[in-house]
Amino acid sequence: MDAACDHVPARAPTRPRTPPVTTYRDPAAPLDARVHDLLARMTLREKVGQLNQRMYGWDAYRRTPGGGFELTGALRAETERFAGLGALYGLQRADAWSGVAHGSGPGAEDAATLADLVQRHVVESSRLGIPALFVEEVPHGLMALDGTVLPVNLAVGATWDPALYERAAAHAAAELRARGGHVALVSALDIARDPRWGRTEECFGEDPYLAARLTEALVHGMQGAGELFAPDKSPVVLKHFAGQGATVGGRNSAESELGLRELHEIHLPAARAGIRAGAAAVMAAYNEVDGMPCSGNRALLTELLREEWGFEGLVMADGLAVDRLARITGDTVSAGALALNSGVDLSLWDEGFTRLEEAVERGLVKETVLDTAVARVLRLKFRLGLFDRQGTTPTTPPAPTGGKDLSLSLARAAVTLLRNDGTLPVDARVSRIAVLGPQSATTAHQLGDYTAPQAPGTGSSVLDALRRLVPPGVDIRHTRGCALTGDDLSGIPEAVAAAAASDLAVLVLGGSSARTPDTDFAANGAALKAVSEMTCGEGVDLAGLRLGAAQYALLDAVVATGTPTAVVLVQGRPHVVPDTPGALLTAWYPGPWGGEAIAEVVLGLAEPGGRLPVSVPRSAAQLPVYYNHKDTEYGGYVDADAGPLFSFGHGLSYTSFNYGPPSTDGRTVSLDVTNTGERYGRSVVQVYLRRLIATSWPRTLELCAFEGVGLAAGERRTVTLTLDGDLTGLVELRVAESARAALTAVPVRLDLRS
Repeated sequence: MDAACDHVPARAPTRPRTPPVTTYRDPAAPLDARVHDLLARMTLREKVGQLNQRMYGWDAYRRTPGGGFELTGALRAETERFAGLGALYGLQRADAWSGVAHGSGPGAEDAATLADLVQRHVVESSRLGIPALFVEEVPHGLMALDGTVLPVNLAVGATWDPALYERAAAHAAAELRARGGHVALVSALDIARDPRWGRTEECFGEDPYLAARLTEALVHGMQGAGELFAPDKSPVVLKHFAGQGATVGGRNSAESELGLRELHEIHLPAARAGIRAGAAAVMAAYNEVDGMPCSGNRALLTELLREEWGFEGLVMADGLAVDRLARITGDTVSAGALALNSGVDLSLWDEGFTRLEEAVERGLVKETVLDTAVARVLRLKFRLGLFDRQGTTPTTPPAPTGGKDLSLSLARAAVTLLRNDGTLPVDARVSRIAVLGPQSATTAHQLGDYTAPQAPGTGSSVLDALRRLVPPGVDIRHTRGCALTGDDLSGIPEAVAAAAASDLAVLVLGGSSARTPDTDFAANGAALKAVSEMTCGEGVDLAGLRLGAAQYALLDAVVATGTPTAVVLVQGRPHVVPDTPGALLTAWYPGPWGGEAIAEVVLGLAEPGGRLPVSVPRSAAQLPVYYNHKDTEYGGYVDADAGPLFSFGHGLSYTSFNYGPPSTDGRTVSLDVTNTGERYGRSVVQVYLRRLIATSWPRTLELCAFEGVGLAAGERRTVTLTLDGDLTGLVELRVAESARAALTAVPVRLDLRS
């Protein structure tokens, strides 16, 4: 042996090699790299599974005798079908349709435990350990047991206060994530053009600019900023895209007769604002646009949304909307192919998307198109951190008192004084108040559609709040008088006696979207027919806008006593009410604590700061009455006034304001606002645009800026508003407190034709 070999140094001990981290499981890897790595490892069957949201979440679990949860065979079969689960709808949904109530469903104390149980099963069922998206309804707060209920969107629109709504939306997102949920379905994009539509309560109003501002606030509040979602933030699915508020006759899911200009000017601005704000997803609507249902409308979902607007997020179909396309394609396989090729990424309860593997094999869909949709679903899961936070405790839930305070603040800001002859606020001379009407002593009808059952004692009725808040020595007497619906007049004499013996009658009337277990539901949860006292909500459309017959009889009888009368409307749409009472308030559906907000305004403890988000018609025969119609020189009706009873933007105060002359530099408008009354108040400064010369026939007015300003008695402040929208051509700017007032306001003319 060579001598040199005797001195070869010994090798260091071999260390065990750490296996390389799989890219998609590496939190430090770029998000796109993680998505592409995972997608490359998936079978066609697994890919199809990620695009399905097939089962109802309440069918995934049941309560055990010990109070815990166990998974059902239905969930196990669903996860076995596609070796995992793409998304699960409504795991925490509780209402008459799901049949989930206190005692059978998850509450604030155990919802996260249930979510973790389901998620662990999904991950274990997936070869690649892919978690599911848990998708929940958050229409006006989280629709779950113990979730904070906010006023409905129409009430939010009445606040004209995006900053306040942004804080409320952030609270709703934090509640959702604390319970183990991920994705929030939120109505925001529907524009109320026909108040006969039962879902009017889900709209922010009739105006695209107001809706756009509130949609931005919603997205910013729920999602926050940045590519990755914080543990207390939730991706938003904006509903519904697009034009659903324009269905013919105000009938739910009917056809819409929309020209492209009307679609773009009225029904798309809110969606455009939401996309610019960073919305993670949109939901394709039920209605059709130009003959093609939205879920199969490539011009809408791909050419406009993705190619023109640059949207990179997720498109979800509305419930069972994909299968409806079989009326066009002939069967559910080709229906699913049409929806996917058009731009839908995730289905909801449909059969068509479960058969996408067959659609690929038949050549109806290219696998590359399927891959693109799957990548969007996976990307959202990575943005939520679902692969990296498995088994971790959800974020600490926000304090329930914070939710109550926000809900009450929104309700208070939404109360709108429509008419007042000095009846309100209550003054020191009033010692006896009769609190009357079918809405006076209940919270159940203050809540709106899409609301979970409330725990006993939650909220405050108008009667309860008035009894608590009136000064010592004021006597409160109460009788219901009549029901919300029907023509039973037997309770009216007692109400008349109470009113006649009082110094003031507070008459609380309105409608209801409350569902009951005997409601007959369609497969997508809409009511097939109104039951009990339902007058509003999904599937509850009206041919007229009148209240129940007995309510008018009660109103007439109470006013006839000569006692000063204040009428409060609790409603999900504008109803027709005669001008006989001395004061008229609308609170919309103000949520559980709406009674307290109403009582505060009636007593003068709070200001009526709301402004109308929709025009109030004199009758359904006038419709449509929205303010921003085309500026055509047509006259009124021979047999009736063509104008609204109260116009968009209208709302009175307990004080008075003076607007100084506005000035503009073409980008902003400035003016002095002075409180000329004797108490604090909030004015909403509204700037309207009137086009004198334009490239197409103009509208009468277009809202282009607004700002609320609170002023003490005698206070003056300079308000500067930034103009938004297309300011081209020869235009006039008009600053006023309502659309009707803007018609006669002194204009500021701008020539922007250059």
